[in-house]
Amino acid sequence: MTDYRRLRVALLGAGAVGSQVASLLRQHADELADRAGARLELVGIAVRDVDAKRDADLPKELFTTDAESLIIGSDIVIELMGGIEPARAYLLQAINSGADVVTANKALLATHGPEIFDAADQVGAEVYYEAAAAGAIPIIRPLRDSLAGDRVQRIMGIVNGTTNYILDRMDGEGAEFADVLADAQRLGYAEADPTADVEGYDAAQKAAILASLAFHTTVPLDAVHREGITSIDKSMMDAARHAGYVIKLLAVCERLTDGSGESISVRVYPALIDRAHPLASVHGANNAVFVQAEAAGNLMFYGAGAGGVQTASAVLGDVVSAARRHIAGGVGVGESTLANLPIVPVGRVTTSYQITLEVDDQPGVLATVAGILSDGRVSIATVEQTVVASGDDGSGVARLVIGTHKALEQDLSETVDRLAASGVVERVVSVLRVEGN
Repeated sequence: MTDYRRLRVALLGAGAVGSQVASLLRQHADELADRAGARLELVGIAVRDVDAKRDADLPKELFTTDAESLIIGSDIVIELMGGIEPARAYLLQAINSGADVVTANKALLATHGPEIFDAADQVGAEVYYEAAAAGAIPIIRPLRDSLAGDRVQRIMGIVNGTTNYILDRMDGEGAEFADVLADAQRLGYAEADPTADVEGYDAAQKAAILASLAFHTTVPLDAVHREGITSIDKSMMDAARHAGYVIKLLAVCERLTDGSGESISVRVYPALIDRAHPLASVHGANNAVFVQAEAAGNLMFYGAGAGGVQTASAVLGDVVSAARRHIAGGVGVGESTLANLPIVPVGRVTTSYQITLEVDDQPGVLATVAGILSDGRVSIATVEQTVVASGDDGSGVARLVIGTHKALEQDLSETVDRLAASGVVERVVSVLRVEGN
């Protein structure tokens, strides 16, 4: 057996991912040592309750409630606790003690990333976070390293497995949102309180991380436009399918260029994707990230976005990288945010739309609607009209599904407000952006 140098590894948290990381570190110790060039010694696992039931069979003597003592003297600290505090304090303590850190904590990085990266730069440590953006999917290293010499133009990601599972079943089975959400909770895909997933908070955190990397710009979480999927219903799914689209919750990170120079837009919302687009074929709870780069062209990263053992794979990849850096020596590689591009509000984005309206079924209504759209600088590409209700007196309600050419979000929003107040529109049923075209 090769006599490798030993590196002390501390683990904070032993939930679904942490338990798997600890188990794999022990089971594959010899293989990991060969790959890393160092023997990775798990010296302890910090938890709130040492007697709690775990997902893996681990020696009880590894567990401690004293995280601070465990961190001191460790070469690599893995943070899998989740949440902001005390995870933030522990990571800063680890960095300041000279350790490299590995984390899957998207919420922490999206809100305190600059502070953590700056602390690492000050002492020459490195922060590894492959598992924070898309679970097992390798996307952080490709953006940070493989595409460092290229210019990323756009990222579109399905980065939340719960919402993709819900929308995929609604599309494939014609089911309603509430019914599928209940199934997702029963199967463990959704939490008892699913707000972070279905309202887009989880995806927004990941979008902030991806955009910061792709555009070398610090992206605060509050700069990410966020919408969830709770308003999506069967009728919207049917209209999307009829028009050749599928609805997905997308994280969109985009480089914009106009007369005033370059800027970026970062947004999360349910959007229409053409069924021929690669993202349309992402089913179940899987994730995918579609990257468009100036030189490399279109790239797709696909796989499991969650799951204990799957996410543990990404974490262990980071641990091996950290170990190799310790063996090689030298300072850590910091995050590049020197581009410092301005982040524009969603109103500055240009895309095309599908607008669904319920209108009075009377002569001249379509002309009135078309006139309002034209006045608002929104050009009609397609219109489909169906009668949804009719009265004995000849009155009725028609549904218009209007596809537009590309328009400025601000113009579209103002135009929809004018339509709602026009007197001929009974109800604005939905407004969905079209992405990927």
